[in-house]
Amino acid sequence: MIRRTALAAGLQAALAVAVTVGVLCGVTILVLLRSQQADQNTLLTTTVQRTDDVTDPPAGVWLAIERGGHLDVGPGMPPEALDRGALAATRADGATRTSDISVRHGQYRTLTERRGDEVVQAVLDLHPAHVERGRLLKALLVTGAAGLVLAAAAGTWSGRRAIVPLARALSLQRRFVADAGHELRTPLTLISTRAQLLQRHAAKTPLKSEVDDLVTDARQLTEILEDLLLAADPGQDSPRKRIDLTSVVRDAVSAAQPAADEAGVRLDLALGDSVVVNGTEVALRRAVAALLDNGIRHAAHALTVAVVTSAKHVTVTVSDDGPGIDPAVMPTMFARFASGPPSPGDRRRYGLGLALVSEIAARHNGTVSAHNSPTSGAILRLTLPRAA
Repeated sequence: MIRRTALAAGLQAALAVAVTVGVLCGVTILVLLRSQQADQNTLLTTTVQRTDDVTDPPAGVWLAIERGGHLDVGPGMPPEALDRGALAATRADGATRTSDISVRHGQYRTLTERRGDEVVQAVLDLHPAHVERGRLLKALLVTGAAGLVLAAAAGTWSGRRAIVPLARALSLQRRFVADAGHELRTPLTLISTRAQLLQRHAAKTPLKSEVDDLVTDARQLTEILEDLLLAADPGQDSPRKRIDLTSVVRDAVSAAQPAADEAGVRLDLALGDSVVVNGTEVALRRAVAALLDNGIRHAAHALTVAVVTSAKHVTVTVSDDGPGIDPAVMPTMFARFASGPPSPGDRRRYGLGLALVSEIAARHNGTVSAHNSPTSGAILRLTLPRAA
């Protein structure tokens, strides 16, 4: 990923240089063409006005003078360069004419003008101007190509240097998650084993239900740890399958019931029919659990959990009757380490729960949103695409 990013940075730099060089080349050629044309017209005008003899024009220019029906042509003028039509027209109406003549072996520009009782035509060979223009174009192409190569190399090099801190941060994050997962795996395995042993001993006691929930929680903790390890590795994708989201929400609400009872919050369900999405069950359960935890902490008396379906999407809505969301917190509430001021007696919060919900929603091509209710409390929505 880092190599691809560096290569993309180099290609973008090369593209930017290519556009810049192209614009500069175009402007340069346009300025050159206009400058050459102005100089050529000035040379022809000066030659016509100041030269009286066809044998005495400047280098690269020929002169033709028609007096009394006799046409005198300068030595060495190519026959195809003479514009006899312009001579006749200017002789007839006296207008000054400029024309370009293209033939097989060259290109010429002519200026025809009446001077007293004679008609003068100056012919300029455009071949030197074309040669100069070709040299400039070749120099621009060579310079531009070299600039593109240097820009691509410099962009790739600078991109790799700029990404080095990010690569180190990602490597540190992956090592931390891997080390934390390794350290947590052993105690979780011991907890799961002891919970299963306790489940066998409590099979015929009044504690069977509580022990069964303990075993389920231990298993879910292990699954959450595996999902976290997969999510921390950008090179791996969590396995996707068809999941009944309604069942996931129901299980999450059941797991959150003890916390709600302790906080004195009533959980109201409006789940409806089963609805299927594609995704990872453990991750989706974490997202719903985080929404429930947030709602229970802020609800005054009741928390409503609903699953609403449409043609292409399914939305999990968690509504509380608390004080609502502080407008100052709203823009950043799904960012990492963003949290409002703690309530008196509330446990420390790290601002990660809703950020994880946002990341899980993005991994499932979904969205998460929050807004205040018109009456009281806040409404959080997790929207996911339905499975085909």
